[in-house]
Amino acid sequence: QVQLQESGGGLVQAGGSLRLSCVASGRTFSTYAKGWFRQAPGKEREFVAAIKWSSVYADSVKGRFTISRDDDKNTVFLQMNSLKPEDTAVYYCAAGITASTMSQRYDYWGQGTQVTVSS
Repeated sequence: QVQLQESGGGLVQAGGSLRLSCVASGRTFSTYAKGWFRQAPGKEREFVAAIKWSSVYADSVKGRFTISRDDDKNTVFLQMNSLKPEDTAVYYCAAGITASTMSQRYDYWGQGTQVTVSS
């Protein structure tokens, strides 16, 4: 069993940066792929980034967001730069077997952290 807890969300102006963290419990977290998804009000949850042996990004965040992990600390990060108002959403971290862009492929989810980007 893996439990995930996100942090680092908040309110930022357009063009600013935030760094999200997701800390996991469970000794086997390092063997999982980790993903970040987001959900804006009235919209479906969408893929943002994922990492296992390599990383993959949604086109909308490529070049602005960076996913990384620290297995010693059971933590995955999402560095978000050049933020835009359309990045406003609740951001969720997830853990699964493969670094998929599909939310159905992830077995464990955090509670989410709100990111709001003002124009």
